[in-house]
Amino acid sequence: MTKEYWTVSEVVEIFQIPRTFLTILEEEDIICSLCREEDNERIYCREEMEMLRIAKMLTEEFDVNLPGVDIILHMRRQLMDMRKQFDEILLDLSEKLRTRL
Repeated sequence: MTKEYWTVSEVVEIFQIPRTFLTILEEEDIICSLCREEDNERIYCREEMEMLRIAKMLTEEFDVNLPGVDIILHMRRQLMDMRKQFDEILLDLSEKLRTRL
């Protein structure tokens, strides 16, 4: 079974980043952790892990500042949403064509 959530310690180890980087990304609303009820520990879901991976790459490899990271991630979400809508339109069109043939 694949993992659903990761703790702060796991994230820091996986990405080899300082905890302060996580805190800053959360303060800037670039990523958003969840809080586990039983122990109040912050955890991160897959989507946030992917955002963190991209944020790390943008800041380290391309020297993008945090406002730039935020804009890029926002545009990425919009593009993914548009792609999903486009795929739905194509599926609908293909179904209509099948019924006509």
